Amino acid sequence: MLKAMASLLLLLACLTVVHSKAEEAFDVRQHLSTVSRYGVVKDISDNSFVPSNIPHQCTPIHLNLVARHGTRAPTKKKMRVLDNLSSHLEGLLRDAKEQNLSVQKVPAWFWGWKSPWKGKLRGGELLSEGEDELYHLGIRIRDKYPELFNEDYHPDVYAIKTTQIPRASASAVAFGMGLFSGGGNLGPGRHRAFAVTSESRASDIMLRFHDCCQNYKNFRKNQEPAVDKLKEPILNEITHALMKRYELNFTCEDTSSLWFLCKQEASLLDITDQACALFSPSEVSLLEWTDDLESFVLKGYGNSLNYRMGVPLLEDVVQSMEEAINAKEEEHVPGSYEKACMRFAHAETLLPFSCLIGLFLEGSEYEQIQREQPLQLPPKPPQKRNWRGSTAVPFAGNNMLVLYSCPANASSKYFVHVLHNEHPIPVPACDNSDFCPFEVFKEKIVTPHLKHDYNTVCNVKLEQPEYKPVTGKLS
Repeated sequence: MLKAMASLLLLLACLTVVHSKAEEAFDVRQHLSTVSRYGVVKDISDNSFVPSNIPHQCTPIHLNLVARHGTRAPTKKKMRVLDNLSSHLEGLLRDAKEQNLSVQKVPAWFWGWKSPWKGKLRGGELLSEGEDELYHLGIRIRDKYPELFNEDYHPDVYAIKTTQIPRASASAVAFGMGLFSGGGNLGPGRHRAFAVTSESRASDIMLRFHDCCQNYKNFRKNQEPAVDKLKEPILNEITHALMKRYELNFTCEDTSSLWFLCKQEASLLDITDQACALFSPSEVSLLEWTDDLESFVLKGYGNSLNYRMGVPLLEDVVQSMEEAINAKEEEHVPGSYEKACMRFAHAETLLPFSCLIGLFLEGSEYEQIQREQPLQLPPKPPQKRNWRGSTAVPFAGNNMLVLYSCPANASSKYFVHVLHNEHPIPVPACDNSDFCPFEVFKEKIVTPHLKHDYNTVCNVKLEQPEYKPVTGKLS
């Protein structure tokens, strides 16, 4: 009997150690969906994927970059959410004291808490951390592709494009400062001036297509209540857990605001022991999943309109590759053609572009999309999923399509190397390879999308089918 009890105690001790190690290994900063910092998540990748070995005779001749802006401050609207949270926490604590309820379980930081952004009049700007992300991305890309960045600077050779939103244009400037650092005569860093161009916000169908697409605006407005409905069971469940844990009368709105505060604190301020500590790792994973559901339905594969409105951007990318191939074939002199086009925009640009080239799909989902069949929602934790905002579109997240010339290759002379957050990524349309013959890239990825004209997709009055997710994934 004593021996059995000793064995049981030993087993319990082992389980406790395993559990505490799992808790220690959980880094909340990797689970903040689209509010994740680039440096924290950029190297998270699928270990089962083996990148292609690019033959030695292949040389890069053109680079396309589509990047999201870097880490930014919360917007004015979101800062109001945190001010409201502060007032509500104050009210909860006051009510608890008036009713002589125990407040022993209340976290110490609740008392007198004010939003770190209280009194700030404006928001949404690029932070110094965001500048740093883009500056060093520029340096790494230049160092990785010296053959592409060995020309004298000219805006027609190295095009930098951005939306007119300040955080995106500031990101483009920070990137350019890194890319061209040491190549000029300005200041001790030998910086140089470079051009950054943008279209008017009202007509930017290349990088801000979501703002110009009336059908998308209607779809989003109609669909947001349905997305809230999808999130509701999780928010209810976690709200009840918080009420029990801290003995305060939290609402679902409080839970949502506290989760938002957790993301801002962890990402922007490196504080993980306040709002984030209110939630267990499994609760964080569920809250992250609700954010990912939202991005899937409103910006991703949840509706083909989300990405078909990005076809002008895909066309522009492919056209720049064809021009580079033409310049190579006709032996144009260096400096007479574009070698890189670098675009800086938003999550609403990068996610649709990722969908257009078929990234983050599971198994047979690529074939489903080809057959115009709706996809199931990303599976609920603890099941694994490819669609994760934290890795798909973190701050400064990016896709690179690098065009290679491979003269000695028998199957194709030109290949597209597809990288996401600077790492090769499998492309379902190219037999899950990251190194795709240009003809295959055009035929399998680009051509099927070209039948969807932007004006028809966005501005011809269409009957938008309501997105009805498969409930089996939510159970």
